[in-house]
Amino acid sequence: MNMESVEEIKPGKYVETAYDLYVGEQDGEKTLMEKATRQQPLKFVFGIGQMIESFEKQLLHKKTGETFDFVIPFAEAYGEYNDEHVLELAKEMFLVDGKFDEEMIFEGATVPMLDANGRTLNGSVIEVKDDVIVMDFNHPLAGEDLHFIGEVLAVRDATPEELTPQSGCCGCSGCGDNGDHHHCEGGCGGSNCQ
Repeated sequence: MNMESVEEIKPGKYVETAYDLYVGEQDGEKTLMEKATRQQPLKFVFGIGQMIESFEKQLLHKKTGETFDFVIPFAEAYGEYNDEHVLELAKEMFLVDGKFDEEMIFEGATVPMLDANGRTLNGSVIEVKDDVIVMDFNHPLAGEDLHFIGEVLAVRDATPEELTPQSGCCGCSGCGDNGDHHHCEGGCGGSNCQ
């Protein structure tokens, strides 16, 4: 019997999962927000801050081949949507060589920005006005309950390199088929998806 098939998820384990992430409920229907497939699974090391704590709590002690189906309330995920995180920024901030960067800054674009402490925040461009750009710095899933349905594909001891990643994380969602939704805490888990 292969030992990997009986490994249990606990701190320090490398984990791969496939899942569908659903949000919102309108008329009894939920929206498929993101998908991590067997071919492109979510890969992370359990217990080192790559994933949001509430996601890891649901997977603790699951084994390879086990399925899961759970909902994380928005308060335990990315919090409530906050209108104060919608800001108007001077259009001059987006000039490149004296010209407005229309290729990067347009409605619907996600733009990495630095805050006053030098941390990277992703902002979504809501509107481009004559003199300001309206940006939303709420997490794309703020205010949403997260419904995960999936399967644990692999569990093994993490390598020393995996235990000390060089850059960011590959949090719950963000590394599946729809990689534009980063769930590290800075995405679903920690903050910077690779």
